Amino acid sequence: LAALERQVFDFLGYQWAPILANFLHIIIVILGLFGTIQYRPRYIVVYAIWTAVWVTWNIFIICFYLEVGGLSKDSELLTFNISRHQSWWSENGPGCVRKEASMSGIKGLDSHSYISVIGCALEYRYIEVMHSSFQILIALVGFVYACYVVSVFTEEEDSFDFIGGFDPFPLYHVNEKPTNLLFKQTYLLTSPAGFSGMEGMSK
Repeated sequence: LAALERQVFDFLGYQWAPILANFLHIIIVILGLFGTIQYRPRYIVVYAIWTAVWVTWNIFIICFYLEVGGLSKDSELLTFNISRHQSWWSENGPGCVRKEASMSGIKGLDSHSYISVIGCALEYRYIEVMHSSFQILIALVGFVYACYVVSVFTEEEDSFDFIGGFDPFPLYHVNEKPTNLLFKQTYLLTSPAGFSGMEGMSK
């Protein structure tokens, strides 16, 4: 749900790189849930590995908006340099008032030019940082839970194998005499030596 909420606002802000990352994250989360329900440990392992990638991505987003390491929040990196759009929260954050004015120098046009945004109770970059921090927290919890579920599934498989669940010759099979021993007994009864032995016993 948190990933879907973030995807909606990234769509509204035309942030193409986060949109792609969110889409992959949603697919992997669905895969992990399917693996948990269907007892598929491999799918859960894929989800656990993805959580490490997801945490790394969100750390990058935090560094991007806080302008750490030479990054700039005003760059077009998250839009693949195909548009000048910024985060949706930059104009629609809590308390933000957007001022517009008619374009000067162009006659016959009723379009407006964006001037400034004032009165924001919280800067949009901090909202994005909080979103990424929350995603990191959820990912860490999901990683711990995924490891626990995989360990439980592994223990169940080992215990089932121990009692003969995967043994082609289970422990509860009926012990039968080998066929060569039956043939030997039949030979002794039908042979002359066998008859003479039986006669001696009867005498």
